[in-house]
Amino acid sequence: MSRWKAAAVHLSISIAVGLLSAALVFGVWYPPPYSHAAGADELVLLLLGVDVVLGPLLTLAVFKVGKKGLRFDLGVIALLQICAFSYGMSVVVRARPAFIAALPERFVLVTATELADDDLVQGSKPEFRRIPWTGPQLVGTRLPSDVKERNDLLFSGVAGKDVDRFPKYYVDYALVAPEIRAKPLDTLVEAHPDEKAMIDAWLQRHSRQADSVTWLPLKTQRAFLTMLLDRNDGTPLDALPIDP
Repeated sequence: MSRWKAAAVHLSISIAVGLLSAALVFGVWYPPPYSHAAGADELVLLLLGVDVVLGPLLTLAVFKVGKKGLRFDLGVIALLQICAFSYGMSVVVRARPAFIAALPERFVLVTATELADDDLVQGSKPEFRRIPWTGPQLVGTRLPSDVKERNDLLFSGVAGKDVDRFPKYYVDYALVAPEIRAKPLDTLVEAHPDEKAMIDAWLQRHSRQADSVTWLPLKTQRAFLTMLLDRNDGTPLDALPIDP
């Protein structure tokens, strides 16, 4: 086998692993439209760059039929590639979106890295005490009735840790949907006339009338998106890459 054929075989295996990883990341952990907002595109590009490029290039450089110690060299390359890939995937897993928390005037995409273990164990329901593995879970939030606890939460929010970071205040979204103060879609079009074509295209694609859809901001670590909601029951329909 020539070094070019060996590198091609290595490249084919790396591409197959990379495609499976990308399908898992974008299809499950970082589903659209949250992938870019959560930084998954950059993480996966870096991961695939290491996985697809590094290993085959090193194989091309060291492979030579009959070379003494060739098996050891290839074993070291494989080990390095596995370690780099495992580290990259661990970063992707740790940073995956966990919950989409609904507040009265906005939604917040909460990632796994933003949730402390001490807070998770206090989740109001068992499903709120663990990070989902099948994509972000939609939840509602309820402020505490105790005055002192409310004040503590207020100061925590000023410091950057608001109610969306405390699973003990999570509730089923259906319980808070009537309290969501969503805005008519017309106000979004008026504020962002350049995005009218995107909004109209979405309405046409989903057979929706503008007066049947409302919206609220969706905050993520990297950007703001626009969450579209059903006007009747507040069900989230989609998120558009529009900074409101």
